Amino acid sequence: MIIIREERPEDAEAIRRVNNEAFGQPAEAEVVDRLRESCKDLLSIVAVEGGEVVGHILFSPATIGGEGATHEVAGMGLAPMAVLPERQGQGIGSLLIHNGIKMLRDRGSPFIIVLGYPEYYPRFGFERASRYGIHSQWSEVPDEAFMILILNKTAMVGASGIASYRREFDEAM
Repeated sequence: MIIIREERPEDAEAIRRVNNEAFGQPAEAEVVDRLRESCKDLLSIVAVEGGEVVGHILFSPATIGGEGATHEVAGMGLAPMAVLPERQGQGIGSLLIHNGIKMLRDRGSPFIIVLGYPEYYPRFGFERASRYGIHSQWSEVPDEAFMILILNKTAMVGASGIASYRREFDEAM
């Protein structure tokens, strides 16, 4: 049985391993470690089965606004999301995303942005961010891969411009 819960301090090494194995490189795990050190407003969730962390998802503060925007809105960015390679395709990632969305909705986050597979994230309600006049801080990101899930339409009225993840992601890009 898979248990979905928030990260605990003793999960840090297992989370690093899951990210390293899922991505085949250390960049994502290093971003998670840096964010854990520098940011207190994270939502870090793990999928645990038989006492082993088999999946992880991180949500960190993100903003929409910038030059030409009428106002700035603070929400969350999804990244990274990782499942052990031998456990992929079994619904673990979906469980992590669904639980994260529910928790962020309950906490009052107005939006979640994600840079991800356009074939995967729309099933959770994500749409092209450009539909709302919102674009990634990284100009090389394909339009169809940069998506948003609006959780509070009222809070998002008039929000447009550049969506930015925390600076820790800039080094990984």
